[in-house]
Amino acid sequence: MPPHPKRKHSKGRRDRRRAHDALEVAALVACTNCGSMILPHNVCPSCGFYKGREVIEVKKEDKK
Repeated sequence: MPPHPKRKHSKGRRDRRRAHDALEVAALVACTNCGSMILPHNVCPSCGFYKGREVIEVKKEDKK
């Protein structure tokens, strides 16, 4: 059997533990090439550019 707490933790102690559990909004920046919103320090998934140069080739979809 695992040990059980001898006393109930107070609300303040419980809330201090949960102070870091809040969700944060992701920081987004505009791509310098196409202007779409991307995560910083990541290759743009829509155009394939990173720091002003093309890193990956993105295939364009043809709509019929």
